[in-house]
Amino acid sequence: MDSFVFLGFGVDAWITIVTVFAMFTVLLFTRIRSDVVFLIAVGILHVTGVLDAKEALSGISQTSVAVVGVLFVVIAGLMHTGVLQWIVKHLLGTPKGYARSVLRLMLPVAALSSFLSNTTVVALFVNIVKMWSKKLGISPSKLLIPLSYASGMGGVCTLIGTPPNLIISGLYEQQTGHAMNILATTIPGLFCLAVGVLSIIALRKLLPNRQSPEAAFESTGDYTVEMLVPSDNQHIGMTIGELGLNSVQGGSLVEIRHFDDEKIVSPVPDDEPLMGGDRLIYAGQIGDLLELEKSHGLVNADHPVFHYDDAAKGSHHLRTAYINFGSHLIGTTMGTNGFEKTHGVTLVAVSRRGSRIEESPREVKLEAGDTLLLESVKEFQTDTKAMSHDLHFFESEDIPNIGWGTFVSSAIMIAMVALSAFNVLPLLQCAILAVFAMLIFRCCTPEQAMRSINWDILMIFACSAVLGIAIQKTGIAERMANGILDLCGTNPIVVMTAICFAGTFITEFISNTAAGAMFFPIMYEAALKLGYEPYPFLIALMIAVSSSFATPIGSPTHMLVYGPGGYRFSDFLKIGLLMNLIILAANILIVNLVYPLTPLP
Repeated sequence: MDSFVFLGFGVDAWITIVTVFAMFTVLLFTRIRSDVVFLIAVGILHVTGVLDAKEALSGISQTSVAVVGVLFVVIAGLMHTGVLQWIVKHLLGTPKGYARSVLRLMLPVAALSSFLSNTTVVALFVNIVKMWSKKLGISPSKLLIPLSYASGMGGVCTLIGTPPNLIISGLYEQQTGHAMNILATTIPGLFCLAVGVLSIIALRKLLPNRQSPEAAFESTGDYTVEMLVPSDNQHIGMTIGELGLNSVQGGSLVEIRHFDDEKIVSPVPDDEPLMGGDRLIYAGQIGDLLELEKSHGLVNADHPVFHYDDAAKGSHHLRTAYINFGSHLIGTTMGTNGFEKTHGVTLVAVSRRGSRIEESPREVKLEAGDTLLLESVKEFQTDTKAMSHDLHFFESEDIPNIGWGTFVSSAIMIAMVALSAFNVLPLLQCAILAVFAMLIFRCCTPEQAMRSINWDILMIFACSAVLGIAIQKTGIAERMANGILDLCGTNPIVVMTAICFAGTFITEFISNTAAGAMFFPIMYEAALKLGYEPYPFLIALMIAVSSSFATPIGSPTHMLVYGPGGYRFSDFLKIGLLMNLIILAANILIVNLVYPLTPLP
């Protein structure tokens, strides 16, 4: 078996190829958690002998993985002291015209994303941009794609701005023993950002002009109705399930308030008894719901229990959420999936691409990007994390105070970047010192710090590095590099462009971290075979694998704006394909100007 070779690849190489392709297929077409898929892939490579135990576990000990984990805590300090909120409040202003609006939005977002998590920055800005767009008289869909693009282009401007930069620089240090400067990608990144901003302005006609999904929820009185149970109703004593009152023609039951107004039941179980004087609050089509007067002997109440505008004043809590790509809710209905019962919430209404769906909410077959209006009689704050795989909530109920801590955490962040940029200390040591400072000066509590660490992302990050090792160890990287050289010749710029183009295409469908880990050994081997120092090739690769503009699944930030913008999948394709080509050209041009190709000695 050891001597088996097919198409130039041995057994271990084929096991790796099949495992990687199977992993990508599962990620694309199933809803299995990404970190679980990556772990299984690494496990297969270890069990089959492709990787030994040390290699399979090497991702956990990667310096770049540790840096990402520590930076989560640094960002938590900035969030809890209100630094990001303060920046947002004072940056946007009231520009005149679309071009100035794009500049006022994209430049600060890119600057923040250079040092902070892109996802965090976009999540913070989404609601702000929606309100800001109303003030400017511009459709949110004209600004939310530029918001997401800015975060991606800003992230490549520093090594800590996006995970692929860290993983590629970490692998480069392992291979050469030389660490990249934290600002290694700054000049190329800024050039690509400038080109990107100008391209957005020039191509603005390709951006859709859609209504915000929340516009469908502005008048709650249009889809909530309260029905009373008269004391002589013949159905008293029967259960909600027996009467079929939970899901009726044109709507669904949100809650029951029993006659003493003290006991509120939501969501309503099928075995809940109906009593005289009960008030049943329904969501749906008012005309259809009023038919309950005839069918079940209910009467329309004169004074509704709650409205969207004043829900927060009482015991009711209404929140808007967007269905994530990969959510278990996709393809199901709330009436059958058990989500409401599990999380103690009730679906009030569904909006899709800016328009409320005109049918019973609990009977709607849900899609990625759908906007849900959820109601609960308890606080959402403790439950949103449990629902985070399926839904994304934008409204934050934890409003930080702007004060002394705001300036302290800002100073800590600036000091961390400066110490690393001037090579006073390695990046990991700078980040650890920053965490100590955040905790000592109480910018965040130890509990907040631990909660801020996204273990799912860390696991994907570590496993991606291991897959890169497997691709290099089994000779796949060398073989692919030879294939690219045979196809493209020995012109280094052509080879660089070809691999970057492939990286840009692949990252539209898989995480940019995985793409970076997969293409690092290919680009590294190609540079060595051409006889050039790999450094500039890898700088170009960093920018390429973070340049995913053409599909909403190409970046988590695209997923965050997909629902709020009321976008369709094709909206990203129309402008994104051109953006991919424009940024690729800008990338190759500026990298070769800033880092001229150097032959190996």
